[in-house]
Amino acid sequence: MQAHNATGDYRESIRSTVRLALWTLAWAASLALAKFGPERAWDSQQPVASWAAVGANLAIGIGWIVAFTRFLREQDELQRKIVQDALGITLGVGWIGGFAYVVADAAGLVTYDVDIAAVPVSLGVVYLLAVIVGKIRYR
Repeated sequence: MQAHNATGDYRESIRSTVRLALWTLAWAASLALAKFGPERAWDSQQPVASWAAVGANLAIGIGWIVAFTRFLREQDELQRKIVQDALGITLGVGWIGGFAYVVADAAGLVTYDVDIAAVPVSLGVVYLLAVIVGKIRYR
């Protein structure tokens, strides 16, 4: 009976992972549409289409947040701890690094502008590395 529960829990974990992956792909596609749509899919002089794309991106993003919280709830305690630690590290790096950049820029120490797209990419790399380190640490 216990093996059946473990198998069921494992299947539910896979389902939540697949749902999260689908929501992630949908959000990335809606972000691409909102970013590149005014240039390639419709005339940039049509703000209604652009606002609709941004609204859709926000709505899908909320769906992604819900899928991520469900994903976390369906993980075992160790996996949840690894993800929680990785999220804490990522938040800290973003918070401390972001404010350090703001202070350095205000002091005139920054001689180049950082492309804002580099921030989420950098945070994604920090998160992935923190998850990998966490998995190795708790092996």
